[in-house]
Amino acid sequence: MSIKERHILVIDDEASMRHMLQLVLAREGYTITEAVSGCQGLERLRTKHFDLVLCDIKMPEMDGLTFLKEKVQQQFAGTVIMMSAYGSIETAVECLKQGAYDYISKPFRPDEILLTVRKAEERLQLRQENVQLKTNIKRSTRPQGAAAIIHCSAVMQTLIETIRRAADSPVSVLITGATGTGKELVARALHAESPRHDKPFLAVNCSAIPAGLLESELFGHAKGAFTGADRDRTGLFGAADGGTLLLDEIGDLPRELQPKLLRVLQENEIRRVGDSHARSVDVRVIAATAKDLKQAVSNGAFREDLYYRLAVVTIELPPLCERPDDIAPLVESYLPRIAARLKRPTPTLTAEALRCLEQLKWPGNIRELLNVLEKTLVLCREESITATDLVLSDSPQMPIDPDTLSLKKAMIALERDYIEKALTLTSGNKTQAAKILEISLRSLLYKIKDYGIE
Repeated sequence: MSIKERHILVIDDEASMRHMLQLVLAREGYTITEAVSGCQGLERLRTKHFDLVLCDIKMPEMDGLTFLKEKVQQQFAGTVIMMSAYGSIETAVECLKQGAYDYISKPFRPDEILLTVRKAEERLQLRQENVQLKTNIKRSTRPQGAAAIIHCSAVMQTLIETIRRAADSPVSVLITGATGTGKELVARALHAESPRHDKPFLAVNCSAIPAGLLESELFGHAKGAFTGADRDRTGLFGAADGGTLLLDEIGDLPRELQPKLLRVLQENEIRRVGDSHARSVDVRVIAATAKDLKQAVSNGAFREDLYYRLAVVTIELPPLCERPDDIAPLVESYLPRIAARLKRPTPTLTAEALRCLEQLKWPGNIRELLNVLEKTLVLCREESITATDLVLSDSPQMPIDPDTLSLKKAMIALERDYIEKALTLTSGNKTQAAKILEISLRSLLYKIKDYGIE
């Protein structure tokens, strides 16, 4: 990022100092915003991102050290350089302890403040490059985006193509599907494939947070907005600014919060609880639900206008039982990960075991499949896992065919099997076979003819 794109906040109660810094820094291509007090500085930070903050220590209303503590507490961005005409070593040390990057004594020459700002800028650049390097390393060691969705079935290939087309657009996406089908994985793929991939991806489960706290969690709150709000808080929408926010279990969003979410989607702005002004945000919203939202709209539990705002693009995930072709690649991918976590060698699955997994109903979908694999690896220490080794006690069993419940057919199959074994044992001698089977030779000959045994 070039110097011309750097934004600096100057906080000082002296107009002459603010004017001097404006002239010096603007001449070097920096964009300057001014504040006359620590309180006003915090207000500026709430509504805009700053790369650097130059803050005086001695100011009325809120001094620089108090401002610094509040900024750190509220997790606002921006590297801080403190300034003071009443400096001492103790003051400088205290500033650094509270989170400031550097300290400069007044009066200072223009070249001194420029040198300090450029040092801070170089540090910021190094930190950004370090974060990017770590991100690149992580991305290089595991699949990203749509490639992270393990599949080989045709239905999932069609879904992957939809994800890639929808990712380029900033519109809202609604992901539907039963529990355990991988809705959050699809949301992360949408984010990773989008132009926002280097910005935050945050997720919240709307059913896991009490309704009274969910508004603050989503939109943030101002200090003193309610009992226990001892400081300002940036909500998830503010924290995800520029990135993506996943609202999981959107069908459980309280009715009273639905108009507020609708306003965010329409106006691209949020208002914190207890705050008097709105703040612009740029957040892509992805919603996910296992519920039938159309039915919820019909029942009056979900706003129709909000539904259409969320469902600009809808991605419906099929249950695992409708994509049995994906079970083999899922097992191949997850079995080594589970084994590594359990600190044991990766076993193999026999063809019979794999066929058994492919025929199950899987009401818990992929999450249930992983649960079965993990339980099996904990309880079975064999190098090769057979169908009988699979721990399926808490899972649905093989689909039941009514024909397999016929005692008559089962007895016929057993009788034929015994006759064939007796004939093999006696090298085809029917008289000896009849003796072993404890039936008459005439009965044996009749059954051999009836069963078509060669």
